[in-house]
Amino acid sequence: MRRIAGFLVALPLALLAACSSGTSSSPGASPSASASVAAVPSPVASASPMPTVAGDFGSKATITIPPGQPSGQFVVSTLSEGEGATVAKGDWVTVNYTAKDWTKGKDVGSSYDANQKPQLFQASSGQLVPAFDQGVIGRKVGSRVLVVAPSAAAFGSQGNSRLGVEAGDTVVFVLDIMQAVPQDATITGAITEPTPNMPQVKDNGKAAPTITIPAGQAPPTDLEKSVLVKGDGKQVQAGQTIVVQYTGVLWSNGQQFDSSWSHGGAQALQVGTGSLIKGWDQGLVGQTVGSRVELVVPPALGYEDKPQTAVPPNSTLVFVIDILEAV
Repeated sequence: MRRIAGFLVALPLALLAACSSGTSSSPGASPSASASVAAVPSPVASASPMPTVAGDFGSKATITIPPGQPSGQFVVSTLSEGEGATVAKGDWVTVNYTAKDWTKGKDVGSSYDANQKPQLFQASSGQLVPAFDQGVIGRKVGSRVLVVAPSAAAFGSQGNSRLGVEAGDTVVFVLDIMQAVPQDATITGAITEPTPNMPQVKDNGKAAPTITIPAGQAPPTDLEKSVLVKGDGKQVQAGQTIVVQYTGVLWSNGQQFDSSWSHGGAQALQVGTGSLIKGWDQGLVGQTVGSRVELVVPPALGYEDKPQTAVPPNSTLVFVIDILEAV
């Protein structure tokens, strides 16, 4: 979430914060940007020797390290190809993973372990180590991908102390590509009219929807919500990261003050933890992925008496939000 961070008081994704520390327990997190990082070699489809992998897509992989030293090449190999869309640069990708340190022969984590969850990141954006960042490009959703990452494609000269990965270690990843959301994705499906007295919404396809405020009507004093498209995906839970398209206008004059459609497309943010305005936390937790939701947010659940850029104090806000993914 870029521009709207000032509006929704959004915090950076935990994943992004981990990227700058080099100490995250996430196998995908990048080493510190200030560390000396060697050039990432171009990926190849195979090398010798190669690890072997047991297990099916959607379950924790068993990785067996072969005798001998790794080749030093950056290997990205599709073990089983899915039937979904091909991942493109800039897509928001959800990946389950299993990881093993080749150099030490030890497991270094899996999203399939208890209390873990998939990685959600924007492909080829530099948010994660190259093993993730580049390993999904051009692969189909539903694919299981084996990545052998020399240090330059893994944790570089810094390593990752929490994982026990030292500088120079080669790390093996098995990536299950669960979902990919393009930056221009929007919700499709039968649109239901908003509930009475709610602003009207006109769908504009790949552009931001048009929101029309009811003339002569006082804004509500409580949060109002209307599900315009009911998605059949999983239910959004507090603490999850969601991927959304959104647009927001002022009740007072219908003027748009922010929209993901105008600055980069789909955005990722954490919901239900107090990092967003209360209206979003209360209005989106419990909704389902694939839904388009209209929220009318009174000042007490928005910015109260604190003015924001293009938002006067004590403003009632109207949002239309497409919920594209939740992890």
